[in-house]
Amino acid sequence: MDFLDNILSLLGLKREKEVEEKVEHKHVSIDTSSKPRTDTPNKDVILNDARNQAKEIILDAKSKALKIREEAEDDIRRLKESSIENEKNLAIRKAKLETFEKELENKTKTLKMAKESIEKKQKEVETLFEEQKTKLEKVASLSKDEARKLLLDSLEKDLVNEKGKKIRTMEEDLKKEADKVAKEILIEAMEFSATDIVVEHSTAKVKLPDEELKGRIIGKEGRNIRTFEELTGVDLDLDATAGEITVSSFDSVRREIAKVSLERLIADGRIQPARIEEIVAKTTKEIEHIMFKAGDDLCHKLGVYNLPKELIQLIGKFKYRFSYGQNLIEHTLEVARIGIVIATKLNANVEIVKVGCLLHDIGKIISDTEGSHVDIGVDVLKKFGIDDKIITCVGEHHNDDYSTIESAIVALADHISGARPATRSEDYEAYIKRMKALEEAALSFDGVDKAFAVSAGREVRVFVSPERVDDASTAYLAREIAKKIELEQTYPGVVKVIVIRETRVYETAK
Repeated sequence: MDFLDNILSLLGLKREKEVEEKVEHKHVSIDTSSKPRTDTPNKDVILNDARNQAKEIILDAKSKALKIREEAEDDIRRLKESSIENEKNLAIRKAKLETFEKELENKTKTLKMAKESIEKKQKEVETLFEEQKTKLEKVASLSKDEARKLLLDSLEKDLVNEKGKKIRTMEEDLKKEADKVAKEILIEAMEFSATDIVVEHSTAKVKLPDEELKGRIIGKEGRNIRTFEELTGVDLDLDATAGEITVSSFDSVRREIAKVSLERLIADGRIQPARIEEIVAKTTKEIEHIMFKAGDDLCHKLGVYNLPKELIQLIGKFKYRFSYGQNLIEHTLEVARIGIVIATKLNANVEIVKVGCLLHDIGKIISDTEGSHVDIGVDVLKKFGIDDKIITCVGEHHNDDYSTIESAIVALADHISGARPATRSEDYEAYIKRMKALEEAALSFDGVDKAFAVSAGREVRVFVSPERVDDASTAYLAREIAKKIELEQTYPGVVKVIVIRETRVYETAK
């Protein structure tokens, strides 16, 4: 700062000298002029102006110097921050390297111990072999061949036991590895289950611009509403809500046709039997075209192009069909995407799985036939001459036993789509009952203080008394609670059991 002030002082003095020299030069010029001037400026005024200019120059120089200093300080601060960050990164890398070295050292020790153990066992086997050989040689009643056979039989017995232990160990390792791979496949497959779910009910609402329209919709002696209900197959409720008409039907396609037709009649204003019949017929054709396009779009999204048009028309009805609040087009697309990923990972027939997922719920949109949607779907697909392998996937997607891996994949994909959170509507009473049952199952064990079912019943948090349950028993308790839930209850997906043991000490300052 002193250096900066010195520079500014020197700049100011130099500027003042220059100004004074200019003033004196001007003054001499004035004195030597041949014509006297009455308006000659006073020397003091000129000096004051010069000093003011010098001050302004000095202030400007100070401002620039301060700015340069701030920029230099910013650069120094950034360099310090960068240096600190680099030091942190180096510390982290050093810690990781030390951890790796420790792990490597531990593994080396483990390998060394294993090697020593093997060498020890090998020496024991050799010692035992020599002892057996010596004993057999002393037995005079046995020949050399008989002694050899007896020794080999003894060794074979030991080898069989050792082989059994090795096989069990390998089976356990394979099971763990298989579980790990299965989890990875399912996690990757569930990444594709990101479609939106729209909850739908058995009714639809149509808004009225004027309450007087209700009388026109009813018509003389009820002929308009009677004609409309006969043509569409729905029930109209005009008294449920003011300013609205409720369209009620369990057939979602009929309900959509009725809703659109009623909206068009209200907009048109000509509400009479002939006009109603015309509007309903036109709307029905348009809805059928919309459904065919929806079915064709779904097939194109999945890369399925060889289905009959009649079957594509049936698939298009998925657009207006909901199961437990889950739209069938979204559900089918989700199931197919999951199934394709799993089939690819397991080297199964992707085409069979893809078409099986596309058609697995085809029976749900057949409303005029009795029976389960699985049996109805199988019958429909047989009429269209669909491949037997695909029909098998459709017929077994709700079974516990599967004849092919493709059937198992279709069933698994359907289960994932239906069981994931926020997918389907659920009865609140049944939901609360299931949550209470999970908590009661945990509370039935000794040492449990509290239990809470969270995450829609997919997790149970159990708090135990630290005086009655020790750390070693918490893992066993969690396993036993999980077994009890698995054996006694029905639930979608999986239920994670978390046992929490903690010790709290309280003191009061008085």
